[in-house]
Amino acid sequence: MEKDCGMWINILSHKIKKRMNTNMQSLGLTGVQSRVMHYILVKSADGPVFQRDVEAVFGLSRSTATGILQSMEKNDLILRESVASDARLKSLIPTQKAAYLDAQVGEYLRNTEQCLTRGLSNAQLALFLETVAHMSKNMDE
Repeated sequence: MEKDCGMWINILSHKIKKRMNTNMQSLGLTGVQSRVMHYILVKSADGPVFQRDVEAVFGLSRSTATGILQSMEKNDLILRESVASDARLKSLIPTQKAAYLDAQVGEYLRNTEQCLTRGLSNAQLALFLETVAHMSKNMDE
């Protein structure tokens, strides 16, 4: 059976998830938790971060994002604080534990990215990013 684009993307996604989960296990995180934690830490420096932001950036359903964030809250990586202007909204606040783990998470993320892109030219990377963005947009239609 010939492998099509979707199959190759699925294979690559599985390999990345497996590597990330293995790397992050020593920190008590899953791969997706590490990426979400890093995102919250970076973005919270610019202003409040909400669950809907995490959903949009990572392409997650509300229920999936809720599960990830509840687990992160349980593991003392984030706090949820009500917003004064809208009690339904909860701002995601990274904890000291998250800040402490972020340096190691960042290193694992950089290593994974280096492994993933090893041997590719800047032009190949730019073309890949343009192509995958186009494919993602196609799937949104």
